[in-house]
Amino acid sequence: MITRIFKKSASWRKNRKTNSFVEPDEIFLDSKNLQNFNRQQFEGRIEKPITKKTIFALGIFFLFFVLVFFARLGYLQIMEGETNYKRSESNTLEKVLIFADRGIIYDRNKVELAWNKKNEDPAILSGEEVKKIETGFGIREYKSPGFGHLLGYVSYPAKDKMGNYWQNEFEGLDGLEKEYQGKIKGENGSKITETDAGGVIHSENIVNAPKRGMDLVTTVDSRIQTKLFSAIKNLSENFSFSGGAGVIMDVRNGEIIASTSFPEYNSEILSLGKDTKIIEGYLADKRKVFLDRTISGLYTPGSIVKPFLALGALAENIIDPYKKILSTGSISIPNPYFPDQKSVFKDWRANGWTDMREALAVSSDVYFYSIGGGFEDQKGLGIVRLEKYARIFGIGSPTGVDLPDEKGGVIPSPEWKIKNFAGDPWRIGDTYHTAIGQYGFQVTPMEMARAVGAIANSGTLVSPHFILRDKVMETKIIPINLEKAYFQIIHEGMWQAVTYGTATTLNVPYVEVAAKTGTAQIGAAKNRVNSWIIGFFPYQNPKYAFAIMMESGPTSSSVSASTVMRGLLDWMSVNTPEYFE
Repeated sequence: MITRIFKKSASWRKNRKTNSFVEPDEIFLDSKNLQNFNRQQFEGRIEKPITKKTIFALGIFFLFFVLVFFARLGYLQIMEGETNYKRSESNTLEKVLIFADRGIIYDRNKVELAWNKKNEDPAILSGEEVKKIETGFGIREYKSPGFGHLLGYVSYPAKDKMGNYWQNEFEGLDGLEKEYQGKIKGENGSKITETDAGGVIHSENIVNAPKRGMDLVTTVDSRIQTKLFSAIKNLSENFSFSGGAGVIMDVRNGEIIASTSFPEYNSEILSLGKDTKIIEGYLADKRKVFLDRTISGLYTPGSIVKPFLALGALAENIIDPYKKILSTGSISIPNPYFPDQKSVFKDWRANGWTDMREALAVSSDVYFYSIGGGFEDQKGLGIVRLEKYARIFGIGSPTGVDLPDEKGGVIPSPEWKIKNFAGDPWRIGDTYHTAIGQYGFQVTPMEMARAVGAIANSGTLVSPHFILRDKVMETKIIPINLEKAYFQIIHEGMWQAVTYGTATTLNVPYVEVAAKTGTAQIGAAKNRVNSWIIGFFPYQNPKYAFAIMMESGPTSSSVSASTVMRGLLDWMSVNTPEYFE
C-alpha cells in the first residue's frame, strides 16, 4: 500500500483518473498512515490490486475439484448406473430394535437367581425361538427348584404376522420380575439397517444405544431356601400333604432369608410358553400350582395364635400369668336353646393344672377357651379385644411385602359372621373356637412370620422385604406398646414348648429355639389338618423368626411342620452355622 499525504481538489482528482504518474512524496511515505486519517477504516492507504498470477492459481484449484466431482458423478451414473439402480430397487431401510439386557437378580451372596442366557445353539430351539435369538435378546434363565413363586416369570417381546413387534420388551408377570419390572427391564435402543431383497444387511447405524436394566440383590440366602423347599417337597410327597410353605425372616430389619412354596411352577417353561403339556398340567393340578402359599394362601392357623391371645390377656389384666386353670379334657356350657343339654368344647388332651407358660408349652385349649371367652370365675377377653390384639401384631392384614398379589388374613367377628352367615348370631362358642385359631380364622405364612418376629424382638412390627439394604422398608416399623415383661413370659412359654412341650422336635444341641406348634382341623369331616410351626432363634438373642405350614395332611400322620424345621436346623448347623451365632 502507498500512503496519501495531501488532499487534492475535485478537479485534480478528475484529472488523476487518467494520470498514471505517482508523485515522489507518495512513494517516500509508503509505510505509515499520517495523522488525521482514520486508521480503522484504512484511510490514507492506496490499495494494491491482486496479481493475475494469484487469480490464475485459484482458478486452477477450483477447476480441479469441479472436474473430480463430475468424473465421480459420471462414473456412478454411467459406469455403475445399472448396478446402483438395481440396488436401490431392492434395498430397504428399516428401524430395528436393540433389546436391552434385563437386570440380573442375585441372592444376598451374589449368587445368580435370574439371568440372561446369550448365544443359544439354534439346533436345540424351535423356529420361533431361533427368531428370538436372531432379533437380539436372550432367554431368561432361573435358579430352580424352590424359587418359582419368588422370582416369577416373564413374557418375551412378540411380533405379529407382518413382523412388527406388538410387545417390544420383556414383561414381568409374577414374583420379583413383576414387582420390580420398572427397575430391571432396561431401555431398548434402535438402529437403522439397509437390507437387500436377499436379506443381506449392507449397513447398520445405531441411533440409540440400549440401556441395561438395574440388577437386584435380594435378601434371600439361596442355600437355605433350596434346602427348605426340598424339605417341604419331600414331606408333602411322602406323607400325603397337598403342599406347604415356609418363611424365615430377620426380626431386626425385616429381611427375608427364605420364602418358598410347594408345589411350584418352572419359571423358564412359563416364560417360553412352548411346553403346552406341562403348562396344561399346571392348570389342571388341584393343588393350585400357581398359588404362592407364603403370601396368598389363607390357612386356618390353629394354636399358633395362642401367644398373641396370651399377650392380650396380660395387657388387659385378664389373668395373672401364675394363675393355674384346670384342664380335664374339656369344658361344658349350657346350650341356650336346650338348657338341659350342654355344649362341650374339647381339649386335645387333659393337661391338668396349667399356668400361662405351661399352657403355651403344652398348648392347652381349655386355658385359652377360658381367657379368650371366659369360663366360670375366669373372665375372658371377648371377641372384640381378641381381634384387637391379633391386629396389633399385623394378623388379618397384608404385611406390605414387596411381592404382587399378597392377601390379608381373616379374623372372625360378629360383623364377619353377619356377612357370611346371615341370621345366625355370634355365640360364646364362636369366641372359644376363635381363641384357639379355628372357626373362620385364616392367615398367611408371611403374616405369621412377621407377627412372631414382633414377639421375638419384644415389640417391633417390621416390614418384610426382599431387597438387600432397602432403607425405606427397614424404617417402616410399627412399635407395639406392651410391657417387655409380658413378652418375656411368652418367650419362656415358647421355650418350654421346645424343652418339654409340643415342639420338642426342635430341642437341638447347637442352637436354642423358642416355638409354638399348631394343628388346625379342616374340611367338613375334620379328617385333614394344617400343620404349623412358628418361632425364633437364638432364644437368648433372637435374630430370626420362622413360620412353616404344611397344608392338608392326614390327621394320623406322624410328621408335621416341626419335622421340616428340624431338618432345616440340622442342615444349617453344618452348612450355615453363622445364623446361630
